Amino acid sequence: HKDCVISNMPSFQGQNAHAAPREPSSSFIIEAAWIITMNTQREVLAQHALVVVYGRIAGCMPWEEAQQAHPSLSVVDKRTGILLPGLINAHTHLAMNLLRGYADDLPLQPWLENHIWPAEAQHMGTDFVHDGTQLALAESVLSGVTTVNDMYFFPDVTARACSDAGMRAVVGLPVLEFPTAWASDADQYFSRGLTVLDSLRDHPLVSTALAPHSPYTVSTESLERIATLSNELDVSVHMHVHETGQEVEQYASEHGMRPIARLQEIGLLNPQMMAVHLTQLNNDEIEQLAENGVNAIHCPESNLKLASGFCPVAKLVDAGINVAVGTDGAASNNDLDLLGELRTAAFMAKAVSGNAATLPAMQALSMVTINAAQALGLADETGSLEAGKAADCIVIEPDLGMLPIYDPVAQVLYSNSTHCISDVWVAGKQLLKNRTLLTLSDTEIRAKAQHWGNIISSQA
Repeated sequence: HKDCVISNMPSFQGQNAHAAPREPSSSFIIEAAWIITMNTQREVLAQHALVVVYGRIAGCMPWEEAQQAHPSLSVVDKRTGILLPGLINAHTHLAMNLLRGYADDLPLQPWLENHIWPAEAQHMGTDFVHDGTQLALAESVLSGVTTVNDMYFFPDVTARACSDAGMRAVVGLPVLEFPTAWASDADQYFSRGLTVLDSLRDHPLVSTALAPHSPYTVSTESLERIATLSNELDVSVHMHVHETGQEVEQYASEHGMRPIARLQEIGLLNPQMMAVHLTQLNNDEIEQLAENGVNAIHCPESNLKLASGFCPVAKLVDAGINVAVGTDGAASNNDLDLLGELRTAAFMAKAVSGNAATLPAMQALSMVTINAAQALGLADETGSLEAGKAADCIVIEPDLGMLPIYDPVAQVLYSNSTHCISDVWVAGKQLLKNRTLLTLSDTEIRAKAQHWGNIISSQA
């Protein structure tokens, strides 16, 4: 591996990407009232247990059978709970949690150009990204998220924060044409990003994706370079695409074609593309996305709040496109509650299609589990509770607002279940126990968040 050349760059060399933790605490049995497996058959198993050995799933079987087969393993008694795969936030900007509520009630372009970008230019640095990421990770764990797909500056700092917290993550390597605190020009974005990519090659939890901001902020030359690197290095591309009508019209006026046509021309429409937002699509473009195996990332609440438009989720699903859901950043959402986001996605799909049967509960839940894992290139490792995969899982302990339970999948989606998430594991390591964070300091994070709020508001 290359030597680290960026100040404070984390070094992850010498770690095997699929190495199982060897601590005894990463081997145990979790008993649950229901296990929502999200396997190919989408099985929901009553009174079953998940057997975890050295951080990986060894099997799923009835309570008594599990204890008989593995008498030496400790038992986590969640016999009143619902066990399901850890949730995967397919698009977010973690450090922007420090800008939550900073510039509300504005459309995308004025929000970005007049408020967010100037604030970032004034305050962004390694401390801002580290503290904002920690705040976001704490919120994410409490919301049942075990994997994040991030897009922000100082990805090396984000990677370190995720690693320290025990979170699984794909960190985006940002590319823009204008200077920021991370890089001065496109060449430096590429060189610094590739150094981060190299440092994370063998990390067991954190990987990378190329993350050009959007077609309207990244030149055709840079996008062509990204297409080449994606193909040569076998790395995904994570980008905002067709987020607003204004950007699509402006791009078409300047370039003589819509952004998706340009991405097709460059060769970026492929199964490694994670296209975020997609609120402005015609039928031909939907067909293009489907034919090329593009992954669609839907962020309904951010799109609603910024009045960006509606992603035609039902049409995408009908076309066979893999759809995942992300929260976007807390600066435009304003939370990272992924189950709440999914509920909004389901309700909106029903309303927009005029059909209450659109996006039923199990299909929706796939969008924050196995579909999202597929989009991120992690489906062999996470996204479902199956033998051989990492033990990324969460427990929901139903309260009175979730009872009675006729269908646990529907109750997870349609009732207020986020605050009932009690326990979270990633690769068999427990990050949340009975609503208490184990790898992040609640007190320290609260103090730093308010400190940044005081600084930013005083200098606005």
